[in-house]
Amino acid sequence: MHMELSTPSDRSIQMQRVTERGAADAKDLLVAEEPLGVLLSWPGRGEPYELVVTMRTPGDDEALATGYLLSEGILRDRVSVVDLKTLPGAEGEATQIVVCLSAPPESLDRQRRTGYASSSCGLCGKASVSAVIAADRPEMAMVDGVWSSSLIRSLPQRMRDEQEVFERTGGLHAAALFDATGELRLLAEDVGRHNAVDKAIGEVQLRAEAIAPEDILVVSGRAGFEIVQKAVMAGIAGMAAVGAPSSLAVELAERSGMTLIGFLRERRFNVYTGARRLRLDGLESP
Repeated sequence: MHMELSTPSDRSIQMQRVTERGAADAKDLLVAEEPLGVLLSWPGRGEPYELVVTMRTPGDDEALATGYLLSEGILRDRVSVVDLKTLPGAEGEATQIVVCLSAPPESLDRQRRTGYASSSCGLCGKASVSAVIAADRPEMAMVDGVWSSSLIRSLPQRMRDEQEVFERTGGLHAAALFDATGELRLLAEDVGRHNAVDKAIGEVQLRAEAIAPEDILVVSGRAGFEIVQKAVMAGIAGMAAVGAPSSLAVELAERSGMTLIGFLRERRFNVYTGARRLRLDGLESP
């Protein structure tokens, strides 16, 4: 994998584009995904309070930090903010925004975000990827040619056919686990992309079943770092997203040995990592 900085908000990467006519090497632009730490400081505090580490596309960081504090109810108004200081992170560490307040915020512990953002505090950038790699997680077996290209292209419609709630509301994300033959093992729906993936992974555990090396997870949205992280930790060797992957998601998939597919459609898809697990069937040679 070769990734280049194009602008602060995107990355250029080499990948493989597969269509009905064959496969070819190509370049793609991925949205950049990097961590931002938000810290709070107020008179008498001493060391800044580490509030949250969140994944974002670089740019407008001061606006992001201020909006987060207001939307989460940590601040009542912008007047409470005396200053904002940006602290560029060293290599592999997060950029930090220190929000200097005129007084301590109210109910800080109650307002602190739960889930991925708070659980990832202290992990950032390449450090986040390294932490996932080093974690106690299932090994991913590399099985060459396990999924045909035609099978992969058929999965979005197979998933849609099983989305009962989406069919009624049109407002839910889905995560579906398929085996190597394209048979649906399970499907989960939720208004949140992350929740849908968590539900799918949790259902496998509740059934006391194992995730096979040939299984592939299909998600209805984009493949951000945290979505790929969940799949890696569950030992899922392949993920296909209807939307785009982020730069950090591709890096994690590459280092984990995962096959990561994006922009999955009926007639085409892009392969960002782990192309060995795919085989072209009924197509021209690359």
